[in-house]
Amino acid sequence: MLEQPKFSMVWLWTYFWTIWYFVMLFMIYVYRFSLNYKDHLITVSMFLNTLTPKFYVALTGTSSLISGLILIFEWWYFRKYGTSFIEQVSVSHLRPLLGGVDTSSPNNSNTSNGDADSNRQSVSECKVWRNPLNLFRGAEYNRYTWVTGREPLTYYDMNLSAQDHQTFFTCDSDHLRPADAIMQKAWRERNPQARISAAHEALELEDCATAYILLAEEEATTIVDAEKLFKQALKAGEGCYRRSQQLQHHGSQYEAQHRRDTNVLVYIKRRLSMCSRKLGRTREAVKMMRDLCVFQLMKEFPLLSMFNIHENLLESLLELQNYADVQAVLAKYDDISLPKSATICYTAALLKARAVSDKFSPEAASRRGLSTAEMNAVEAIHRAVEFNPHVPRYLLEMKSLILPPEHILKRGDSEAIAYAFFHLQHWKRVEGALNLLHCTWEGTFRMIPYPLEKGHLFYPYPICTETADRELLPTVFHEVSVYPKKELPFFILFTAGLCSFTAMLALLTHQFPELMGVFAKAFLSTLFAPLNFIMEKVESILPSSLWHQLTRI
Repeated sequence: MLEQPKFSMVWLWTYFWTIWYFVMLFMIYVYRFSLNYKDHLITVSMFLNTLTPKFYVALTGTSSLISGLILIFEWWYFRKYGTSFIEQVSVSHLRPLLGGVDTSSPNNSNTSNGDADSNRQSVSECKVWRNPLNLFRGAEYNRYTWVTGREPLTYYDMNLSAQDHQTFFTCDSDHLRPADAIMQKAWRERNPQARISAAHEALELEDCATAYILLAEEEATTIVDAEKLFKQALKAGEGCYRRSQQLQHHGSQYEAQHRRDTNVLVYIKRRLSMCSRKLGRTREAVKMMRDLCVFQLMKEFPLLSMFNIHENLLESLLELQNYADVQAVLAKYDDISLPKSATICYTAALLKARAVSDKFSPEAASRRGLSTAEMNAVEAIHRAVEFNPHVPRYLLEMKSLILPPEHILKRGDSEAIAYAFFHLQHWKRVEGALNLLHCTWEGTFRMIPYPLEKGHLFYPYPICTETADRELLPTVFHEVSVYPKKELPFFILFTAGLCSFTAMLALLTHQFPELMGVFAKAFLSTLFAPLNFIMEKVESILPSSLWHQLTRI
């Protein structure tokens, strides 16, 4: 955030005496030709009397036009960059001239280092993650498009998915397998029909696990059809995995091939577990997800951690209302050394709210105070809201939900949509949980009055979330949630008022020229009255010879 210039009393006195010095020089320059300044006032009044109402209309109309253009530019700049152009230029270019603190000085080196650390943290927190609970394109996203005519996915989101698929399902040795070579080109295709045709072409050569994956994701129109294709992919993927496992130590090429086959196998099993969850076989899905979590801990491939399978497991356990196992999973993954997510923070808050929400009453709590369990629940809610402040509006149904994107930004609106889309039913199932959330979530903002500068339990809220969320979410029919709310800069309000005022003056002068002429003369005479009074006092105090010498300079 831009800091406002800081002034000291020394600088204020310096500015005052500098301005007074130039005012005195100006007065001496104006009256250097004559001792009688009233002649000049008479000349000015005669000039003003000769002006017609058309001049005032043109003057005020031009002023209104100029201020209106400035207002339009300021508004456009604020909407695009989130700050006022005039304020930014003032702080960036005029601050060194007006006594701003030099950030290059040694005294401020610690502050600069702290700002750099927070900027690096903001960049890392603005990393886009793959949504662990992303939907199926053919069976869910495309069906939404067929029904509503709206595209739920943005080009940026789909492009990130294409990059993920190339990372997960391809390697340098794909040219050794003809079907894998075809699929390597298929994952780079932008046209969905071209990708599907390439997958069918690869299956004509051999059973290709990645070809089955593409067809299950994009061609299958129901979850049942997608599950059948994933089962075929599992059979082919397990065979490739066993063969590459035996050859992985024979060279770097075989090791890369085994790593690719591991990613393919984990992806297939994860999607199969999600199919079971969507088809109502939740216990079967939980068993498969537990096996995947164990497999993920045993393997040392870094890409496996990108799937975040434990978040799928948490959602399935909540569906079974197996809260003891949910707590056990949280104890393993809600660690200070592990990255947080809305699923982790809000699930922890839900479990603590569940212990007190059925009997919670805000009136009773205000009379007797909060108990220890209620205080723990409120603190957990404050922690979750600080991590992602967008979630409560969706859980409390203050804002409508849309289909979640395939990628999310942690602490952003996209993550809030993805969490609420799947977990709103779990909050509704716990009696009083939403009521407790409604009564307490806004109290979080009192603890973090400046969230972009300093956080309470987490790092300051990253300023890049709005820009990234606008790329991930379909802004055509969804209004991106922004935190904290941006207030209109002073100069936008000032130029809006100036534009309206001058336009009103132009209109009144055009409609009532005589009345506005009288008003203008009265205003100018009132404006020059203090100057007239000061000059009379100066003439009476200063000797006439001194005043005569000054006017001759």
